[in-house]
Amino acid sequence: YEKLLRRSKIEDLTEVSGIGCLYQSGVDRLGRPVVVFIGKWFPYNKISLDKALLYLIYLLDPIVRGDYVIVYFHTLTSNSNYPSFSWLREVYNVLPYKYKKNLKAFYVVHPTFWTKMVTWWFTTFMAPAIKQKVHSLPGVEYLYSVMSPDQLEIPAFITEFDMTVSIKNS
Repeated sequence: YEKLLRRSKIEDLTEVSGIGCLYQSGVDRLGRPVVVFIGKWFPYNKISLDKALLYLIYLLDPIVRGDYVIVYFHTLTSNSNYPSFSWLREVYNVLPYKYKKNLKAFYVVHPTFWTKMVTWWFTTFMAPAIKQKVHSLPGVEYLYSVMSPDQLEIPAFITEFDMTVSIKNS
């Protein structure tokens, strides 16, 4: 991990950072940093996964020294946004204990049946330490009980999708 951390500080990671799929966005109601991951914007088959891991480490290393939460938006993702299980396992195994210990919640917004199944499988067999921290939420408004809307920067397509789904369900 230390070697990857050093590399993350010296390598050019604009290929990944410029995509905008991973960023910090404010804090939750308990003052913990919120890290946002936009699934639709993660073109795993078109970028260097090595650089993606380095960017993840670069962004999260200063944050994970204390408690933090992750919000993953699965909104309008497709097969071209899903990394392989082997890569997910590699990322999980490479990250030190502080990443798992200090992660207080992992919210999956707009999950599909497939996402729920994959999440269950991953947290049951590969990452049981975080199983109780993972929460599936049907819409953005469900986040507002744990974080103020003004602390959450999200792309317009997510709120538009949320409104469309809300209208269909009413």
